[in-house]
Amino acid sequence: MLFNIERFIGEKITGRTESLLKNDLVEQHDAVYREVHGKSVLVIGGAGTIGSSFIRALIRYNPKKLVVADINENGLTELVRDCRSRESISLPNDFKSYPVNFGDKVFDKIFKQEGPFDIVANFAAHKHVRSEKDVFSIEAMIENNVLKAKRLLDLLLQHPPQHFFCVSTDKAANPVNIMGASKKLMEEVILAYSGELNITTARFANVAFSNGSLLAGFTERVMKQQPLSCPSDVERFFVSPQESGEICLLACVLGQSGDIFFPKLEAKDMVNFADIVAPFLQRLGLEVDICRTEAEAKEKAAGLSSNRYPVYFFQSDTSGEKLYEEFYTEQEELLMDKYHALGVIKNAPRRSRTELDKIVVEVEQLFASEVNKAGVVTLLNKLLPNFQHIETGLNLDQKM
Repeated sequence: MLFNIERFIGEKITGRTESLLKNDLVEQHDAVYREVHGKSVLVIGGAGTIGSSFIRALIRYNPKKLVVADINENGLTELVRDCRSRESISLPNDFKSYPVNFGDKVFDKIFKQEGPFDIVANFAAHKHVRSEKDVFSIEAMIENNVLKAKRLLDLLLQHPPQHFFCVSTDKAANPVNIMGASKKLMEEVILAYSGELNITTARFANVAFSNGSLLAGFTERVMKQQPLSCPSDVERFFVSPQESGEICLLACVLGQSGDIFFPKLEAKDMVNFADIVAPFLQRLGLEVDICRTEAEAKEKAAGLSSNRYPVYFFQSDTSGEKLYEEFYTEQEELLMDKYHALGVIKNAPRRSRTELDKIVVEVEQLFASEVNKAGVVTLLNKLLPNFQHIETGLNLDQKM
């Protein structure tokens, strides 16, 4: 059966038949074209859902050169195949993809050899709340989201681009999990450099069916005839993959240094994950068969003989789960009338480079010692006053 995921997202999740950014893209077309056409672009983490969506939005404006770096070699392969297979877009003649980590020495060589770049966009990040399951996962997440981001900024100072963009998350607003706190700290890192580099970022909603997401897992489970498992009490804002790339493109090339963009979604736009299950299965010709336990769901999946598909719904009880999402805090200054679908956080508080350097040293010293998860949370509470961690002793790796 053919299953058009993009169409399903619009019909059953976002409720939008056209992009949220349609009017802004029309009105800002000439401005975006001026900033992208004929330019040299570096995209880090370009094989992921948001990075690849950014690339598909970007190449419509004909950049002269595009270099993509990502540690996911298979993801880079799919990026190229996808872009080469679409009728309405084409990669520039000067296109190269590199399966490298942006923290590696070889990346520095690529940057110096292939640059200078007019636009640099960084999508390399740990994005899952499940990454806070233990201190080693937390260290890797903070290393990637914060420390490597700072080293990248130091590299960019040698050859400043016209635009630098680094993706954030709605979970950075009043964070309750370490992933959100790491992204909030990342925001503070880039803001400290915003006087020397033209830097913007964006907080936005869950990207429906993004790589590794719960919804993408639905397709994997069905293909393997395994049961679906879904929280019954978690609501989220959603954007489509296309919209995620368009948000990042507009934020990247139109914002003033230090701006934080977000989509103007309202409480009525939130969707409960559980409400997506039945329409998803119906699109595949299946019906929901509610199970009381994981064991029951797995047993029924092992003996599938009808169109009734086992689903286990559960109450969320893992660490760092926020039952609602928000894009900004009461203390942040907002610009809401410049764009149809985007708001902008202006004049966010900025630490000095000296203060930031001290924070980085403090973080590095913490992980150089014998530290546990509670010790990391204590430091983050000190660095980020709005951080209110939710700890339950359970993590998503303990769930089906």
